[in-house]
Amino acid sequence: MALSAIVAIATALALRIAIPVRSWVHHGRSDAYRIEKLPAPTSSNSASSAANRAFLPPWSDRFADGTPDFLRLTDPADQAAFRQWFTLIADYQAVRPKSEVPAEITDCASLLRYAYREALKRHDDTWFLSTGIEIVALPGEIRAWRYPETPLGASLFRVRPGSFEPDDATNGAFAQFADAKTLVERNAYFVTRDVRQAQPGDLLFYRQFGQSSPWHSMIVTRINGQPAVVYDTGEDHGKAGELRRVLLPELLDHPQPQWRPLPGNPNFLGIYRWNILRGTL
Repeated sequence: MALSAIVAIATALALRIAIPVRSWVHHGRSDAYRIEKLPAPTSSNSASSAANRAFLPPWSDRFADGTPDFLRLTDPADQAAFRQWFTLIADYQAVRPKSEVPAEITDCASLLRYAYREALKRHDDTWFLSTGIEIVALPGEIRAWRYPETPLGASLFRVRPGSFEPDDATNGAFAQFADAKTLVERNAYFVTRDVRQAQPGDLLFYRQFGQSSPWHSMIVTRINGQPAVVYDTGEDHGKAGELRRVLLPELLDHPQPQWRPLPGNPNFLGIYRWNILRGTL
């Protein structure tokens, strides 16, 4: 993004707003919404989409996880930028008026899909106008590539098993939609069951046996510098769900033990990380 555009956006969005932190424990508590600043990219890249495609790595899959290497963000600066955009976008949905939340966000998986896709786009004036997102400090931009300017086009999520093959770009192995089970099994990899090692942008996954929709997810984020999660509760017996931001200590003390992210909880699958963050330069 050009310096003049950044200055214009930052000036227009300079007003901080007070927002509620929603949880089952502290109703009505409010905090100022702040971006937890991650390391920003050290340089800019104004290459065209054609140039981006020209410099894509080979059509390989070095981790055999189904994700092509040309999608992996191997630069630590790009990884940091993705994490910041991803968590910022997810957090913002939980604190904006419910009437302004994108209609596509109806459960935990749709929150992941939306924040993931939007984090990988170019964040210019048009993007801010279309999403209605307001922020104070702009994160750095991802330099490796931007959605949907890849050989996969708009089909961002892996939906079939197996390692990546060139034919997968056109044979339906990728799609714009993926449910929570597909996201964890095809688009993310296991990191640990120790929630203390989770980083902002990581994912908590659960499998609640006996429920009609057993797979559930949460996004690791921060509230005023403290570890937290943001998630959508999803529909419950015909009642629409709600977006929540909860401090991690509160989640660890959840009144229902099956939601506590503890190694001894068989419903907690662990901490996962997006495949595109796998590996560095």
